[in-house]
Amino acid sequence: MFSYRHAFHAGNHADVLKHTVLIATLTHLLLKEAPLLLLDTHAGAGLYRLDGDHASTSAESADGVARVLAAGTALAPALQDYADAVRAFNRGAAARVYPGSPFLMQRLLRQQDRLKLCELHPTDARALEGNVAQLEAGRQIAVLREDGFEAVRKFLPPPSRRALLLCDPSYEIKTDYARVAAMVQDALRRFPTGVYAIWYPLIARPEAHELPRRLKTLVQKAGKPWLHAALTVKGGRAASAGTDTRRPGLPASGMFLINPPYTLEPALRAALPQMAALLAQDKHAGWTLDSGG
Repeated sequence: MFSYRHAFHAGNHADVLKHTVLIATLTHLLLKEAPLLLLDTHAGAGLYRLDGDHASTSAESADGVARVLAAGTALAPALQDYADAVRAFNRGAAARVYPGSPFLMQRLLRQQDRLKLCELHPTDARALEGNVAQLEAGRQIAVLREDGFEAVRKFLPPPSRRALLLCDPSYEIKTDYARVAAMVQDALRRFPTGVYAIWYPLIARPEAHELPRRLKTLVQKAGKPWLHAALTVKGGRAASAGTDTRRPGLPASGMFLINPPYTLEPALRAALPQMAALLAQDKHAGWTLDSGG
């Protein structure tokens, strides 16, 4: 159950997509003065050493964040904001530390906002607690050693009536796909005006390709707007719905958002083509973006 460690994948192309979307979404939401509750269902360790044993073993950041930071051309605004956020945790041109979602969100927090971080993996939970303790943020940030799928129930709806939920499990367990859909359905019933950001991998597993369709059906029944962005960095049927697994590593991933800010779609239309060009691992790289509601 606890074999997955994001430290091996920190800063890869999926993180570039996920965190670009996260920062763009959160930046817009923070334009309003009202307090915002941030929920991270699978927070991980929070901070990762890219020159450490875990990340250097897979070296996935070399084909991810490192390419963005080394880009010689002007970046689209959303991608530039992402690059600036990563640089804020590093000195010099090279990134040795990669901030996960908890620290990217914490960097933007205002005094009136709250951040709830759920992590069940015992090693990552201890690391997260230690990393967060260094911030001396007091009650503004809470680390919960709980199942994120279940923990969010006690926070929705929040007193402020404003919340952003990020759900990005490893999907190492096949049942995670169904649990994501069930959590979204319950969350929309409890708090239909919340902003929900769901990350998922596009791999050679039927559940991975069915998840965005299930989410779209749920959202359409609820009558809520949605946005779906996907980034492919290499081809092979593993990036579609087939079973060819000859290419190692994750070929593609997606972000499905419910109640997205209206500024997100134009921001991603500018950023995704550049992201696909920078992170391409073969000629089949590309991107898709659609929305509704």
